[in-house]
Amino acid sequence: MLYAVLCYDAESEVCAWSKELDDKVMADLGAVNQRYAEAGKLGPVARLMPTTAAVTVRKGATDNIVMDGPFAETKEQFLGFFVLQAETLEEAIQFARELSAANPANGTYEIRPLQFFNPGVPIT
Repeated sequence: MLYAVLCYDAESEVCAWSKELDDKVMADLGAVNQRYAEAGKLGPVARLMPTTAAVTVRKGATDNIVMDGPFAETKEQFLGFFVLQAETLEEAIQFARELSAANPANGTYEIRPLQFFNPGVPIT
């Protein structure tokens, strides 16, 4: 089963990290990623830019509406995702626990089975 592991956290906290802390967190997350990648279980991983770089396209009555920023105003923002091949939900939960242990923030990892996945083509 393919799972999407979605990372949510307080963007204001994460964006306030020093370069040194951010580099350490990314290295620690990278170590977790590497173990799963070497086992052939980790697919695409993405870290998103801050919500200030986002736009939202909402379907209007007669035309699409393009708005600056994310759709929802929440305390935690969607910061990135991982695609994981796991035999069981418990394996996906363990992956999220390892990510959480590597991340000093109080983030949340949401795990959802993928109903459809199209890997597309490699992007450079």
